[in-house]
Amino acid sequence: MLKKYFRFEELGTNYRTEFVAGLTTFLAMAYILFVNPSTLALDGVDLPEGVTGMDKGAVFTATAIAAAVGTLLMGIIARYPIALAPGMGLNAFFAYTVVLGFGIPWETALAGVLVSGIIFIILSLSGLREKIINAIPVNLKLAVGAGIGFFIAFIGFQNAGIIVGNEATLVSLGDLTVPTTMLAIFGIAISVILLTLGVKGGIFYGMIITAIAGIIVGLIEAPTQMSDVVGAVPSLAPTFGQAFAHFGDIFTIKMLVVILTFLFVDFFDTAGTLVAVATQAGLMKDNKLPRAGRALFADSAATVTGAVLGTSTTTSFVESTAGVGAGGRTGFASVVTAGFFLLALFFSPLLSVVTPEVTAPALIIVGVLMSSSLRKIDWHQFEIAVPAFLVIISMPLTYSIATGIGMGFIFYPITMILKGRRKEVHPIMYGLFVIFILYFIFLS
Repeated sequence: MLKKYFRFEELGTNYRTEFVAGLTTFLAMAYILFVNPSTLALDGVDLPEGVTGMDKGAVFTATAIAAAVGTLLMGIIARYPIALAPGMGLNAFFAYTVVLGFGIPWETALAGVLVSGIIFIILSLSGLREKIINAIPVNLKLAVGAGIGFFIAFIGFQNAGIIVGNEATLVSLGDLTVPTTMLAIFGIAISVILLTLGVKGGIFYGMIITAIAGIIVGLIEAPTQMSDVVGAVPSLAPTFGQAFAHFGDIFTIKMLVVILTFLFVDFFDTAGTLVAVATQAGLMKDNKLPRAGRALFADSAATVTGAVLGTSTTTSFVESTAGVGAGGRTGFASVVTAGFFLLALFFSPLLSVVTPEVTAPALIIVGVLMSSSLRKIDWHQFEIAVPAFLVIISMPLTYSIATGIGMGFIFYPITMILKGRRKEVHPIMYGLFVIFILYFIFLS
């Protein structure tokens, strides 16, 4: 029955291959279970008065459950070997731009994630998604992905102590002889070696090796008993339902921009990931993605689920290509991955050994991978290069993904009009131009 539903014979696969593929995908993205709680808790950050991070235990549980639910929906409804989890980049935007930068309470930010997920569901069930995808020029989509990569890497360098603040030059090189910084550098080196050698799950293994090294040299407290490794599932009470409780706080211009950014990044990141994974698996038909609506619905439903539980936007992970590389071709691989995320719920005590120095290499490596889209941007056209460059450079320099998107989206219509290409600018882009102008006026 399952073989027929997942079309094993048609796609030339079997249970063993799909199981290995599902496990491979899980190992490739398991780092999110520890990086996401650390990010949303603003771990290692000196918080200004009135700003609080989220409860790490609750976020760990929300991350695992949201990943399991989203991946299960993707496997059963869309029947794709694609896994989902709270996305890198969007969690950084949530924590460092919305909560830390704007001073918006994380409860209100969760309400923004919930609204963006609901809008995404509506778009997924209608024919509007194609119009919106076509409205944003491809070069700006690529720039957003690369910019987020630079921003995440910058945060990683900060958490590692490699980049520090400097009154004269804003930032400068930190003291590389500090033990925790040396541990982070060791982690970067190990992760780079593993990924260069093509080790699937290299980021996750790099974190494990770094944590073990930290324990050996005494920088991280070692687990001394089984309860330090396996334990009860952390309570969701600190975060569950907070999005509903603060729903009434989202009706501001600032939150409108926040919601649009959540929606924009998730929407196009998902579309790009779906196409990339399906292409590698040979599942594209006439250059179109079969069951695209179902896949987008699974993604948007996962975002809503995650927001209710207490985590940032849940989205499709490009690490799913690791499972496809291991032979995964059907949604059964996603079912297996979802099962491992549920199993991981019982390993929350390991959060104590995953310090900012251990997660920093993961942030930097993910930044490297995301910045690969730079090569696809048409830098030869100045009217394209200017807004794309402003998107990319503004994100790390202003410490804000929304600001980077806004600056690029303001300059794009201007440069295109001056170049005599105004007819190529979609009306939606003019609408976003006005929204971001108001955003900057309000922000000032």
